[in-house]
Amino acid sequence: MTTQARATFTITFEQSGRAPKNPRTSPARTPRVARLLALAHDIERRIRDGELADLAHAARSLGLTRARVTQIANLTLLAPAIQEEILTMPPVTAGRDLVTERTLRRILAEPVWYEQAELWRPLASAADPDHGCRIRG
Repeated sequence: MTTQARATFTITFEQSGRAPKNPRTSPARTPRVARLLALAHDIERRIRDGELADLAHAARSLGLTRARVTQIANLTLLAPAIQEEILTMPPVTAGRDLVTERTLRRILAEPVWYEQAELWRPLASAADPDHGCRIRG
């Protein structure tokens, strides 16, 4: 004798193809600019160690354009004190990052570290009003 069993499930699907209206960030997300700066240092280390021939080789390896890899690698041209502040930024818990690679391009255009620090101060204060900029001129 064969016994048949029947099960009923309710499956709810969200709309696909659309971004949520209020994207939720994961708790304690490392700022993107800090991750990009770490990547920039990794690329430079790999070129120095001979793993990668140059930035063009890095771009091919990472699946990025040469222009984008150059933008990322340029982050290593920031004053060491600014890099330190970026790498120690508090985690992003909600919303968008206030400091982005794009906002740093104006600072990167300045070759003098002291002048970079002057340009960085207002940006750092806006990004972390509790701590402000730790660079002293």
